[in-house]
Amino acid sequence: MIIIALTMYGLGWFYDGLLKDTSVGIQSMDFFLLVFSTTLIAAAGNIINDYFDRKADRINKPERLIIGKFVKRRVAILTHVLINLFAFSVAAYLSWKLETFGYVFIHLMTINMLWFYSMYFKRKFLIGNVMIAGMTAMVPLLVGFYYDQSISSGALEVNNFNDGLTFISAKIIILVLSVALAGFAFIINLGREIIKDMEDIPGDEVLKARTIPIVLGIKSSRWIVTVILTLAALFTILLVLMFPRIGTLGFLSIFAAGALVIVAIITILLGDTKKHYKLANNWLKLAMIAGLLTPVIWRLLFYYD
Repeated sequence: MIIIALTMYGLGWFYDGLLKDTSVGIQSMDFFLLVFSTTLIAAAGNIINDYFDRKADRINKPERLIIGKFVKRRVAILTHVLINLFAFSVAAYLSWKLETFGYVFIHLMTINMLWFYSMYFKRKFLIGNVMIAGMTAMVPLLVGFYYDQSISSGALEVNNFNDGLTFISAKIIILVLSVALAGFAFIINLGREIIKDMEDIPGDEVLKARTIPIVLGIKSSRWIVTVILTLAALFTILLVLMFPRIGTLGFLSIFAAGALVIVAIITILLGDTKKHYKLANNWLKLAMIAGLLTPVIWRLLFYYD
């Protein structure tokens, strides 16, 4: 939840640096509501995921079991429904206020995808991994959509400071950076999801899941993760090439992300225990944070007021 909120505000802060009028930027109530509703949906997704994973979690993570132990099942499902209703109401308000159906569509799609993922697709070969990675990638895209709509509607003026940005060039920067960060988040999280499946084999077998590690085995899964994470490391090089003016600190941030991904790869290749998989997962979380910090650093270097 914290990473989602920080990602959205960090990226929004960078986009604010492109614009004269930041009244609809990160200081606005509309942007806060967008971040708030997005994190609420993610929270509800965690609840429903834990709800359907009770049997597996008794084996895989007994110390982290909440539903059925500290919280009654009916309370959990009611909380999930209420949180989603509130988040969807916020999305409906934003769609009405900003005159676009996009927020209703995205939020409704995400709510349903998280439900079906937790209930069914999580235990299917690959598709569950792709779904959750895709929903994670939606976070920077959602911020880009918000600013793109704000510019297109005329609510924001483009700043001619720095390189003399125009209406078109500002929209291109927003599109390219949002898609680039979404791509990085997708690849990293696809690898993370497979690693988490490697951790959770005992419980998933109880549920008769058909995850990649169960179907193909640990050895093949480790090599699949290695290929995916190698793509993530190469993606950091692409980010540097796409944004050559990112500066020394920006380069170091992206370099740190790539280095952490490589450390995770080494951890997966050399380790074969649940402890190693957990460690690799944590390295990837740090890599995501380092990569998503890049727009913040770029704003500090080039677009400060």
